[in-house]
Amino acid sequence: MGDDLLLNAQYGKNQIIGVVDSGVWPESASFSDVGMDPVPKTWKGICQEGVAFNKSHCNRKIIGARYYVKGFYNVFGAVNPSEDYLSPRDADGHGTHTASTATGRQVPNAAALGGIAIGIASGGAPMARLAIYKACWAMPGKPKSDGNTCMDEDVLAAIDDAIGDGVDVLSLSLGFNEHSPLDQDVIAIGSLHAATKNILTVCSAGNGGPSPASLANIAPWVITVGASGIDRQFSSPVLLGNGMKIQKGYSISPYAMSQMYPLVYARDVARLGVPQYLATQCQPDTLDSYKVNGKIVLCFIGQGRNVDKGIEVSKAGGVGLILANNQDNGNTIFYDSHFISATGVGYDGAVTILQYIYSTAYPTARILPVQSVSYTPAPFMAGYSSRGPNHVDAHILKPDITAPGLQILAAWSEASSPTKLPYDRRSTKFNLYSGTSMSCPHVSGVAALLRAVHPNWSISAIKSALMTTASVTDNLNNPIQDYTGNPATPFVFGSGHFQPIKASDPGLVYDISYDDYLHYLCTINPGLLNKVNAKINCPNQLASPLNLNYPSFVIPNLYGPVTVTRTVTNVFEGQSRYEFSWNLPQGVSILVSPTVLVFDHVGQSFSFTMTIFPANDYSVRNQYVFGWYMWSDGRH
Repeated sequence: MGDDLLLNAQYGKNQIIGVVDSGVWPESASFSDVGMDPVPKTWKGICQEGVAFNKSHCNRKIIGARYYVKGFYNVFGAVNPSEDYLSPRDADGHGTHTASTATGRQVPNAAALGGIAIGIASGGAPMARLAIYKACWAMPGKPKSDGNTCMDEDVLAAIDDAIGDGVDVLSLSLGFNEHSPLDQDVIAIGSLHAATKNILTVCSAGNGGPSPASLANIAPWVITVGASGIDRQFSSPVLLGNGMKIQKGYSISPYAMSQMYPLVYARDVARLGVPQYLATQCQPDTLDSYKVNGKIVLCFIGQGRNVDKGIEVSKAGGVGLILANNQDNGNTIFYDSHFISATGVGYDGAVTILQYIYSTAYPTARILPVQSVSYTPAPFMAGYSSRGPNHVDAHILKPDITAPGLQILAAWSEASSPTKLPYDRRSTKFNLYSGTSMSCPHVSGVAALLRAVHPNWSISAIKSALMTTASVTDNLNNPIQDYTGNPATPFVFGSGHFQPIKASDPGLVYDISYDDYLHYLCTINPGLLNKVNAKINCPNQLASPLNLNYPSFVIPNLYGPVTVTRTVTNVFEGQSRYEFSWNLPQGVSILVSPTVLVFDHVGQSFSFTMTIFPANDYSVRNQYVFGWYMWSDGRH
């Protein structure tokens, strides 16, 4: 992240991040208050007591904790004490993980099960304060691995209390029906309330990818975060008996394999009468123990949990699992904390292994021990990360940015297990977990740092700074790849992968006032104005949603010239001269006025227009095409 930003922000000191999730495991070292100052006098929250949670569990780090159960009770009845704590305590792990990712203290020698990923665990703003709002509960009668349920009523009550308590940033790693209009979206409603107090809300984009239009949390006043992979992977290659090594094998299984074992394909070792497609996926009760005993089994992902495939192999007497992607999943590999020696390979690796199996009489293999390795290209987009286009307002590009969300190490609830499965009795203080739920708090932590460095910035200025300084290239200086290996588009990564250091000095920002959002709603969803008791008279002639002063824009139907107006505000000390440049997509031309902006003081603003014309290029008709524009003074 950069020591300069952390030092300038005093590691987020006295910024307050509110996390709405499944609660917290307060004993984690990530929430130690050693060396922290007294609780800020501006704080108005409480430490709500409950089952296995009392006021002593709050401290100068966790300065407040509440729980919300009314909505859950109205639907499911009382919380089952064997499934969850009726208190802010986290029985799941999700809330502890997201909270520590946003603002966990620096913890040396933190590691996942088996010592994997050992190193310093730290949240984005390690000295920021944490306020916990538990609004998500174990689903009655379901394993924890099925996820939590978060009722609208409880989430909205949590957001309202967070606003009154005085948080600076809200982090919500949750999402509801991705096709809800804004006036039926409780996070959109609650975060608009928060915007009146200049509280920034950061949300996960959802895990509905790679399906298009699968986004959650698309309100323009929130930061919507996609998930990308980082430049660290957990390598566990497969060594074949012919000496070939499948280098792109990845795992977080802590169980090492010290010798070669016979290798079989699951389809060929099915029990009598079992359909081949079920055995191929190592579904329960599909493998013949006589044919599997003492062997490594190659299975393909598919229905059911990946960990359960390892359980089936183990139950049949197998010693190892190679879990392969099918062609649709490409080479984005899903890691799991298996109960046996296991690794995951992409589709290309699976093809190579199958060719070997069928080319030799006695195929053998060894799954090599897990090692942390540097990885290129990175970042890359996770296949599960939800993507556009925006189904509520196609003019607003979502997600806004992307951040690390694949195999993130963070604190975990000791009442849970690495897999959250009911038969998993293992416990860990830190866990590797994936999803846009993990990418969201990365941005929440950085947003707190930016607030500390720039206390007078609006929430839209912080959002603009993050978006306009994001990168669309990887560490090989090539376009960020999607899970397929092909270049990703802004419908997947938004403005790009966040760059915290650059975001602290963006030069120019696209500012949006609360009234601007209300005028936007006059056009898009006037019903939401009533829900937030907005005092505004919508004009007779409604403004185009394209002219909300958003850092990015989408023209969903370009049949003739369309003019887009934007205003930029200087946040750089000193004089500067900016020139306009662009990279136009195929089938489009542009006219910009003016093309040069000269600023002589902080806070100075200028407007400019971009008129976009369709070209007579029928090869791109009825297709989305993507380009970029930029104001640069040579430094910013």
